[in-house]
Amino acid sequence: MNIAIVTGASSGIGREFVRLLDAQKKYDAIWVIARRKERLLELAKQSETPVLAVPLDLGEKESVRELAEYLKKENPNVRMLINAAGYGKIGSYKEVSLEDTEGMIDLNCRAAVAVTQTVLPYMKKGSHIMQICSTAAFQPFPYLNVYAASKAFLYRYSRALRVELFSRRISVTAVCPYWIKDTEFKKKSEIRSFPFASRQKAVARRAMRDTRLGMAVSTPGFMCSIHRVIAKIVPSEIMMGFWAALRRL
Repeated sequence: MNIAIVTGASSGIGREFVRLLDAQKKYDAIWVIARRKERLLELAKQSETPVLAVPLDLGEKESVRELAEYLKKENPNVRMLINAAGYGKIGSYKEVSLEDTEGMIDLNCRAAVAVTQTVLPYMKKGSHIMQICSTAAFQPFPYLNVYAASKAFLYRYSRALRVELFSRRISVTAVCPYWIKDTEFKKKSEIRSFPFASRQKAVARRAMRDTRLGMAVSTPGFMCSIHRVIAKIVPSEIMMGFWAALRRL
C-alpha cells in the first residue's frame, strides 16, 4: 500500500498539501495527523483518496509511539512524508510563556525529528520527505527568537539528513516560505504589515513541485528566495535591523 503522511493536516498549509496529494491520484491512502479530530474527519469527507485520520498531539512524546504502532500494524510503503506540524509565538522573552517556549521546541524540533525517524524504515527508493521550515531559518529574529531558532534547527537537520539518505535514494526538501497571509499564525501575530506575503495555495504548489524535483531547499516565493541570498551576504546585525524596521510598518 503506497501512502502519504501529512502532519499538521487540520489547517493551513498542511491541509493544502493534503488537497494537492489527493488531486495527484497516486496514493492508496493519505494519513493525516493533527490534534483536532473533527477537522481531520471533515478533510477526509472532501477527499477522493481514502484518508486515515490519526488524531495525535505530536507535542506529546507518547503520540509518536502511537504512530509507530499504526505503521507496524499496516506496514505501508510511505512515498511521501510532509512534516507541516508546528507553531510560533511572537513577542519578547518576557511575553512568551515558558509553556509556549517549550511547546515550540517540542513540536517544531523534537516531534519533526521523531516522526521522521519513525517513518523512515517504511520508505523506499524514490520516496520524498518534506520538512516545513521557514525563511526565519536564515537569520536570528528578535521577538521571534525561539521560533526562528527552532526552524533553523529543522533546516540544518533536513540538509544533513538529505546527504545521509543519498544511498537510499530518498530525497529531503527543506521548505522555507516567507510570511503566508492566510494562515492562523499570521492572524494571531502582532505584526501590522506583511509586505509581499504569500498565500498558502501558491506556497504549497511550489513546494510540492520543488520536492518532486528533489531540490534540497524550496523557497516558494520571491521574498523568501531573495531573503535566502541576502542572509548569506549581509551580517546578522544588519538583517535584524531590517526586521526591527519591518515590525514598525
